[in-house]
Amino acid sequence: MSLVSIFKLLKDYYLRFSKTGVDYARYKGVKVGNDCRIFTTSLGTEPWLISIGNKVTVTSGVRFLTHDGSTWLFNDEKGRRELFKRVKVGNNVFIGINSIIMPGVVIEDKVIVAAGSVVTKSVPSGVIVGGNPARIIGDYKKHEENILKNCVSRQEMDFSKDYRPRVEEVVDTSTKNYMKKQPS
Repeated sequence: MSLVSIFKLLKDYYLRFSKTGVDYARYKGVKVGNDCRIFTTSLGTEPWLISIGNKVTVTSGVRFLTHDGSTWLFNDEKGRRELFKRVKVGNNVFIGINSIIMPGVVIEDKVIVAAGSVVTKSVPSGVIVGGNPARIIGDYKKHEENILKNCVSRQEMDFSKDYRPRVEEVVDTSTKNYMKKQPS
């Protein structure tokens, strides 16, 4: 590894940890809109092929892929093949922890991508997707109505208290339903 490569690597590590996620993504070439939160540094090998709209959250562990590495297997007299594709994320999107966004995917507006999803196809506006491969599992508008009706508002929280007691005061103590055994 050359001295120039080492300095570039050190600069990248410094910027990764000294900048906000949004600033780091922009530094790498991602087009990022306003009011975004980016908690990942896995922006693919061609980050300039990624665009992110306004009011988007990209949680930790999310990976954006902008090329198909399997093309490495295929050669002929013209040489190895390459396939690069853009990734586009619209406005008002939440991408859950450890999700993977594949090359060529467009995620339209008002979309929630559930944690651990592998998004292999483009996602239309107004849905919740989840799974591997991701499928539509819910409706954004219905989820929004449920959240606004049933979740505590910031106005209802006592910000004169430290974080932990403030959260303990409003924590939802209900639990999820138990899974059902599948008939054998």
